[in-house]
Amino acid sequence: MEIIKVSSKSAPHAVAGAIANVVREKTMAEIQSVGAGATNQAIKSIAIARGYLAPSGIDIVCVPGFANVDVGGETRTAMRLIVKSI
Repeated sequence: MEIIKVSSKSAPHAVAGAIANVVREKTMAEIQSVGAGATNQAIKSIAIARGYLAPSGIDIVCVPGFANVDVGGETRTAMRLIVKSI
């Protein structure tokens, strides 16, 4: 599964479009963010994506978790947000 990586500078509407497209195609998307700002953008994106999918009769849920990722040779803790259609 392809991971949608979100930074604090990511545009929520653009990320929401990516989430909606992946959920339409595969019924599940995985979003990864490192840091409070990036996680804020990711959560906003999921809320917007829910609005994009609702007219099609698709509702989504988000399952949060943690993941260790390598950033510049350093291990960091990332938020991993699994978005599934229900």
